[in-house]
Amino acid sequence: MSSVQGILEQYASETPYEELARAFLEYRRWTGDDPRLLLAEAAASTTGQGFEDGIKPAVERFREAFVETDRIDSFEDIAALDLEDEGLVEAFGAERKRHVLLEAADVLAAREEADDLAALAGWAAEADHYRYDEDPIGSIAGVGPSTFQYLRQLAGVDAVRPDPDVVEFVTDVDADLDSSPLDTSTARATIASCEWLALVSSFRPLEIDRIAWWEFTDEDEREAVLEASDQQTDGLL
Repeated sequence: MSSVQGILEQYASETPYEELARAFLEYRRWTGDDPRLLLAEAAASTTGQGFEDGIKPAVERFREAFVETDRIDSFEDIAALDLEDEGLVEAFGAERKRHVLLEAADVLAAREEADDLAALAGWAAEADHYRYDEDPIGSIAGVGPSTFQYLRQLAGVDAVRPDPDVVEFVTDVDADLDSSPLDTSTARATIASCEWLALVSSFRPLEIDRIAWWEFTDEDEREAVLEASDQQTDGLL
């Protein structure tokens, strides 16, 4: 009989999953611990574009236009921007991305934590992914379960994102098992399935997420993410 642990170990054998997960948990990715850029990255992901051709260029344009010029210093400053601000349109393009950025910044700016990173981390730790659509950020038009979970990951939470890579991974693992409760019919079911895999194995949810990403993401895309975070110097490529 195949065990969950054994199957996951086979997938993980050539994957630097622990380091990939720690990069999120310890803010050692390309956006560091700048809450403005972390939120911008999540907003840039809402239309499903890839990292190299969509997310990274948008966040870099946002950083150049707003962060490096000191136009915005906080979530409160972001929330005060006009949706049709020329720099914002040039940075993100799609209205959906701009809307999510401004509305989420407004929610986070209203929190009581001492600074923006603490506000983001506090929200992420409290957020209920099974009731994401009742959450003040999850209920924003344009924020689906994947974006919701991605923002929580970016905020340092041990979470899994129910994106196509994870769905495909869970489906494959399910096929390798003699029997299991794994289910990818909905985003919530996919998250629950990954949490079950973590419960019955030594892998944490974020590590399972990173194994899935490594297994099913295009190699060029994967290398672009690692290069952006300078992780290639740690022997990840």
